Amino acid sequence: MSDVRNALGERLATVARCGLRLLGVLLGVLLGVLGISGSAVAMSFLPGLLTHPAAQTLSVTAPGSGSLVADEVLVKKGQRRLYLLRDGQPFRTYRIALGFTPEGHKQREGDGRTPEGRYVLDWRNANSRFTKAINISYPNAADRARAAARGESPGGAIMVHGEPREQRHQALRALIRYEDWTQGCVAVSNLAMDEIWRYTLNGTPIEIRP
Repeated sequence: MSDVRNALGERLATVARCGLRLLGVLLGVLLGVLGISGSAVAMSFLPGLLTHPAAQTLSVTAPGSGSLVADEVLVKKGQRRLYLLRDGQPFRTYRIALGFTPEGHKQREGDGRTPEGRYVLDWRNANSRFTKAINISYPNAADRARAAARGESPGGAIMVHGEPREQRHQALRALIRYEDWTQGCVAVSNLAMDEIWRYTLNGTPIEIRP
């Protein structure tokens, strides 16, 4: 009797494995038909990185490109989240790290604060020492005027960027722990940075809220 149960158990296990393989194949075919990358789906299961259902993103395309494009980026510092928006609705959400003194608007060079306000993603660097980086147009005229009135430099080179290329860099360990470690930039994982790079264009407005 035990031999019969063992044989039955082995057969059920074999059927289950075959079913999982078939499910994987069908999922791959479905993703290919919908034009969704497997890496983007996998990212929805990473700790600290959220994606909205893909069905909500399929119509958000640049003319002739077939790629998702955000018309605005929103950063909520208190939530440690970056949102890619289209028509006011988020279609991607990412966990972020901020400057090492994250509260409040950036006032001067070296204060470790991440700016607050409305800016533009104005240029990008594919060979950044933080993998990839997109520049935020801080300081604007008002930022420069306030800093000049105090006789200070407002600072600059504030970016949305990925992880350090140097894997032994201390900042990488802080990033993994979701600590605020940058000089004022908005840091994300490399997987998130790849998507942000793909889904934004130069000239995209970015709003950074407290």
